[in-house]
Amino acid sequence: MSVSLSSLQSAKQQKRPLVVLTAWDYTLAGILDEIVDIVMVGDSLAMVALGHSSTLPVTLDQMIHHASAVSRGVKKAFLVCDLPFLSYQESIAVAIHSAGRILKETGVNAVKLEGGYPLMAETVASLTSIGIPVMGHVGLTPQSVNRLGYRQQGKTQVEAQRILSEAVSLEAAGAFAVVLEHIPADLAATITSQLNIPTIGIGAGKHCDGQVLVTADLLGLSEKIPPFAKPYLNLRELITQAIGQYASQVREGKYDI
Repeated sequence: MSVSLSSLQSAKQQKRPLVVLTAWDYTLAGILDEIVDIVMVGDSLAMVALGHSSTLPVTLDQMIHHASAVSRGVKKAFLVCDLPFLSYQESIAVAIHSAGRILKETGVNAVKLEGGYPLMAETVASLTSIGIPVMGHVGLTPQSVNRLGYRQQGKTQVEAQRILSEAVSLEAAGAFAVVLEHIPADLAATITSQLNIPTIGIGAGKHCDGQVLVTADLLGLSEKIPPFAKPYLNLRELITQAIGQYASQVREGKYDI
């Protein structure tokens, strides 16, 4: 049975934690689809798939390209695609056009954008009013790296109140869920208790309604893994060993298949 908006909301009410991971191609998407509740085509693919140093360079066309591939591998999970930098901040009209293209051309179920009140809440309200489901994202927002860096957000009372207000405004605007990234666990717990929609944490403690990781970080594929990510495997090392064994057999004339 496919995961839907109503089943995500039911998970919040039933206190059933949601499992969320990222994908950037068909093969990985098919593996995740058997296990997770939400597959996210995150703009983190700018780094893990395209080799950029931040999420900023990835384009709308590139996100659509990868989301289309992921969509072909997902049959059951709820599928969300990030709106990349400058595909929604300029105006609500631009946001509608970008989000509409993603849904129309990829087959994903929803889009995600970063930021809260006032501009992004207004954007979310406009998108949801025409039938485009939106996931919000507050706390550390990677598209604001040039202003915020990658430091933990919400450590001061002023910052914490701003992030809480942003999350509340996104729910009021119609967002179906909100990502809480790299904020103190007690702040994430407060936001989770005050919202009626699911919170998805990444580096935000255990009290969120679900957890998300960049799959490349989980698998130990990333060159640099954030301090708030948890690798479960060193796949980079295993791949290096396997390729090394293959290369040695070929060079020594022992590969005979």
